[in-house]
Amino acid sequence: MGESRTYNEGIKALSNRDFDRLSQFISEHCGIKMPPAKKTLLESRLQKRLRTLRTQSFREYCDYLFEDPDGICEIVHMIDAVTTNKTDFFREPAHYSFLSETVLSEFDHHQRAMGAQRFAVWSAGCSSGEEPYTLAIVLSEFAERNPGFQFTIMATDISTKVLDKARNGIYDESQIAMIPYALKQKYFTRSKDRDKKLVRVAPALRSSVRFQRLNLMDQLFPAPGASLDAVFCRNVMIYFERDTQSKLLGRFCRCLKRGGYLFLGHSEMAHGFDLPLIRIASAIYRKMP
Repeated sequence: MGESRTYNEGIKALSNRDFDRLSQFISEHCGIKMPPAKKTLLESRLQKRLRTLRTQSFREYCDYLFEDPDGICEIVHMIDAVTTNKTDFFREPAHYSFLSETVLSEFDHHQRAMGAQRFAVWSAGCSSGEEPYTLAIVLSEFAERNPGFQFTIMATDISTKVLDKARNGIYDESQIAMIPYALKQKYFTRSKDRDKKLVRVAPALRSSVRFQRLNLMDQLFPAPGASLDAVFCRNVMIYFERDTQSKLLGRFCRCLKRGGYLFLGHSEMAHGFDLPLIRIASAIYRKMP
């Protein structure tokens, strides 16, 4: 413990030059705004990486990250450290009510007339999995009431750390407190060690979500032929510059089918951009048919 404390105190402060190098890379690679006001935040979040690498200064860390061929492996860890991952089950519940009562009902009615097809939804910026698993619960409940309805859920994030947690599907009991008892009984199992107060998403629900790492700034996204009925990208764009927001929204539009729905965070908006989107409700948009 004493050795670790001495080492921490030996790390040199983040200089303006090194902050500029890091913030520019984070902005260009991840689309995340990193203004000078966040210098202290960035320094704090990266200190653990410097300790892990036994690096004495941010200058040395930047040289390793940007100039050493082996530094490319560190980029993933750096991104994990700087990204914000805050989410909850059934966060912004009005969205899930709209999904169940309006979007899914429309889809089911249309598909019964046109032929079988899976409802395809994407949770972009899925963090530790609460959003896609909530979607899985809502879609599973709808499928139970409407025989023949099928769905697929893709969930992506840039952070490998939170994706590992999402795939495991293990959460504190307190994190599912807002979920109705009947749904908790159906879709979660409690740890055999009751002192741990942990729950795990039931295997069938975990298998209904496909998790993968994706950088929303990747030029290869979206994949050719992507055809989605709904995209959830909530509380992600608030970290991006307006130009990045415009590009990302355009990509989402290319992923959506005509008439498909885009769900944003309540502090995010898609108006003011030249996009084929119609505002339907608070933070809910529909691609023009």
